[in-house]
Amino acid sequence: MDGNGRWAENQGLKRTEGHKKGEAVLMDCVDACLALGEVKWLSAYAFSTENWRRAADEVRFLMGFSRDVLRRQRDVLHEKNVRIVWAGRRPRLWRSVIRELEIAEELTKDNTAMTLVMCVNYGGRAELVDAGRKLIKDAQEGKIRPEQLNEQTMSDYLYRPDMPDVDLFLRPSGEQRTSNFLLWQSAYAEMVYQDKLFPDFTPQDMYDAVLDYAKRDRRFGGTK
Repeated sequence: MDGNGRWAENQGLKRTEGHKKGEAVLMDCVDACLALGEVKWLSAYAFSTENWRRAADEVRFLMGFSRDVLRRQRDVLHEKNVRIVWAGRRPRLWRSVIRELEIAEELTKDNTAMTLVMCVNYGGRAELVDAGRKLIKDAQEGKIRPEQLNEQTMSDYLYRPDMPDVDLFLRPSGEQRTSNFLLWQSAYAEMVYQDKLFPDFTPQDMYDAVLDYAKRDRRFGGTK
């Protein structure tokens, strides 16, 4: 969800106003995916492990804002039969944010229309490092042997082992990079970049991205 701050600056507003606009756009994205019917997982990059490098005032705002968004929207998403799950690191993340994530997860755990993954304090490299630490610990305790390690067992150590591989990796804002998002899961993702800041993103942009994806020839390294 890139470009909130730049959008606000372009409007002569504080960067925080862009994040507020982004909340409504995220809910529109959820509705667009529900309308499509075939989208069962939507992952939203809300706060990265690199975002701690931003100005302290903006970081404080984003922490409080993430907490408040979850509190405001969890009942709305629950009514839409959307399951909410969290992917990310606990260290440094505000305990109040973790609490709201856990409440949302518990409230919506039986919902089946779609899973919304809130990636908060998330980084692809951090996820792989954390997975490696857990794997080494289990190996030291004799719970896993080297010959048992394959792609599936590695996936079992990620933050969300139940998350399927990414099909469509959608990035608005004009930037053309993954920015450390879902590195393992996106090995064969179809990349769609749109030159539009996230607060200007519309359901039609989502539909256009899905149509672009549908036209791709997905061979996964093989031949057709």
